[in-house]
Amino acid sequence: MNKTLSQFEKMVDRVTELKAIPEEKLSDPVKEGKWSIMQIVGHLYYWDKFNLENMVPNMTDDGDLPQFPDHDQHNEEAMSVIKEYSVESLIDSFVITRKELIERISEVGKDVRFTIGGGKRKFSAEAFIKIFIKHDAHHLKQIDEKLQDN
Repeated sequence: MNKTLSQFEKMVDRVTELKAIPEEKLSDPVKEGKWSIMQIVGHLYYWDKFNLENMVPNMTDDGDLPQFPDHDQHNEEAMSVIKEYSVESLIDSFVITRKELIERISEVGKDVRFTIGGGKRKFSAEAFIKIFIKHDAHHLKQIDEKLQDN
């Protein structure tokens, strides 16, 4: 679990590094019709916030976590919420929320198993986090490609 949480925490450093990038580059879409780097950070922040508030509190043995929200609607909400944030405050909010999420997940016992949305599959906290490590990797690839693009 520690290795998994360390992997999940790597995104904190990667997002913090964005403070050194000019705001125009962070606000420009990563590709035509796609989000900007800051919108991606906001998207990740909003998922972390959702998981922290709605999922982790239900990670008890034989617990049933709520179903994940409709992704499109959740992402739309995220974009609406973050439009009021400055670049720095959004990065700071992501970092604070991700660290809190890691702290709370680390408190879930390694033998605890739960379901999501009434499903049959049993998850551990580690298996749950691995879903979001893959999610981070997908978006990190987009960020890196944009930053390499001069």
